[in-house]
Formats: sequence, C-alpha cells, structure tokens
Amino acid sequence: MKQPGFFDVEERLARLSGLGDQLEAFSRTVDFEVFRPDLELALAYSDGSKGGRPPFDPVLMFKILVIQTLNNLSDERTEYLINDRLSFMRFLGLRLSDRVPDAKTVWLFRERLTQAGAIERLFDRFDTTLRNAGYLPMSGQILDATLVAAPKQRNTNAEKADLRAGRLPEDWQDKPAKLAHKDRHARWTLKFTKAKRQDDGTMPSSDLAIPFFGYKSHISIDRKYRFIRKWKTTHAAASDGARLREGLLDKTNTASSVWADTAYRSKANEDFMEKQGFVSKVHRKKPQLKPMPRHIQKSNAGKSVIRSRVEHVFADQKSQMGLFIRTVGITRATMRIGLANIVYNMRRFLFLERMNVSA
Repeated sequence: MKQPGFFDVEERLARLSGLGDQLEAFSRTVDFEVFRPDLELALAYSDGSKGGRPPFDPVLMFKILVIQTLNNLSDERTEYLINDRLSFMRFLGLRLSDRVPDAKTVWLFRERLTQAGAIERLFDRFDTTLRNAGYLPMSGQILDATLVAAPKQRNTNAEKADLRAGRLPEDWQDKPAKLAHKDRHARWTLKFTKAKRQDDGTMPSSDLAIPFFGYKSHISIDRKYRFIRKWKTTHAAASDGARLREGLLDKTNTASSVWADTAYRSKANEDFMEKQGFVSKVHRKKPQLKPMPRHIQKSNAGKSVIRSRVEHVFADQKSQMGLFIRTVGITRATMRIGLANIVYNMRRFLFLERMNVSA
C-alpha cells in the first residue's frame, strides 16, 4: 500500500475545506489567542526551571475543550478522534508526527480551569470580543432557563433528606471513594410537558409531569443579536424567577425592555426591575379561577413572538452539542454549561459574520 505523503494530506484537507469544515471556519473567525492571558492566569504553570515535560500550549488545550463541547465527546473519545481526524488536527495546529494530549491530560486541564473558577472570565473575554466586533447588547433582553440532565443518583430517602438540608449523610463521611461519585448538588424536580392527543382524538385533562434529575441553566440573551450575555447554573429544583435578581439582567443593553415567561412574574421582580430602570415585558399570569382577560391574552401573544427566540439557544445547545452533565458537583456542571455558552456564542458569531459577508 502506498504511504501517504505531504501532498496527499494537503489534498485531503483541501477537500475538507470544500465540503465546509466548521472548525476551519472557527479558526478564521475566532481569535483564540484572546483567551491566553486568562488561561495562563488560571493555570499558573511554573516557568519550567525544575524540569519535567513542559505542558501543552494552553490555547491548544482550550481549543480541545471547544471540540469536545461542539461534538459532545468524552475525554477518551476526544483523544481518539484528534488522532483520527485531519480536521481536528488542522484546527489544533498539529502535524501527523506531533504528540497529542491524552485523555488524562485533557481531564487535568479542564479540572484546573474548573477549580480556578476560570469559566466566567473566559466567557467575559469572548463577550468583550463580540462587543469590539460591533455586536453590542441591543433592543432589550430575554430571560429563560432549561433543565440539563445529569447521571441519576441512587440514594435512600434518609440520604435525600440530608442532602436537601445541606448535610452530609453519616454513612458517606468515612467513605471518600463513595463520596467522590455522589452528586450532592444536583436535585430532582418535575418537568412539565404538554399532553399529547390520545388515539381517540381527545386531549387529557392535565399535562404530564416527568421526574427529572440534574441542573438548570439560566441565561439572558440580547434581543437583536441573540448572544448569551449573562448566565448562571443552579440545581434543577431552583426557582427561575429568583435568578432574575441575582445578576441575570444586563445593564449595558442599549434598551431597557425585559422579556420572560410567567415564572419570572412576581412583585419582587417587578419592583426590582423598576428600581433598576428596566421595563417589564414579562408574561402576565392567568387570574386564579377566572378566564384570562382578552387584552392580556393579546399582550402575552405579542410577547411570545419575541420571547420564543431564547428557545432557539437551548435547542442549539441540546440538539447540536448534546448538552449533558457527565461530571459530579455544581462546580464542574458550571464549567460544562459555561463552555456550552461560549461555544454557542462562537457559533452565533460565525453565523452573523457569514451573513454580513453575503449581504
């Protein structure tokens, strides 16, 4: 069999470009070097004077996390595919003869960023890039939240009660190996979904309530460009509405309107927005035991047209990226969701830049 040569590889890469390599488009559009100062600060690598194998370039490692997030890959699968795919190697700037980070190295890199709490700074760094490119938060903002699944825990009722109360179950305290595999932050909740029409054509009298375990991703997007501007991670049972007062509103938006569903409608939230100079476009709730007034129905319908844009963000993250929490604990879940938010903004940035070129 003929051994592949340099020009054979170049020809294959050219074909990949012609077929539309998304990672190549990322390399052209996103300046990953802007993340270097924050990565180096969080990692705090030594100067190498004590010897030992030098670490991989932090920007290269961060780009590996981007590949993982885009394709919903485990660390082991990531290592294999970097060795296997020319498109991955080109994105990372690796040659066929270069050393590839193994799964353990990828895990350690992500863990160091996680423990340093670097994901918020990295998100803000790219948000600054978007603003410098002319994508300022404009036309108001839209808030919403979505559930993100995590591996289910098999705990007793007594253990669940201790966790809800913020206590460590007594049986876990002297078992560090067991404790390392127990997620003490994720919670069970009920996920309500619209009931489907039955075979006889009738509709059930109530919607479906499905048990769900994991976390919740809260975001605020700007209405004009639909970039995620503010975000927060909580356990799945956390209230949506209370997060509005915990830093989800973006005061730099050029307009003051705030859209959200009825979960965010409360006197505390309305008073908070008024004091902060925001204009509430939050859906109004149906009066208890009374029909919804016609004018409120019409108003809510108009708001829904705008508010529905935030659903596209969650759909992109779950369908394209397969957003799922593989890890244990809210710190690592925050890292996972934060990466998904950065990568979504990168994909959105790429889309808008293409639109501008074709316009």
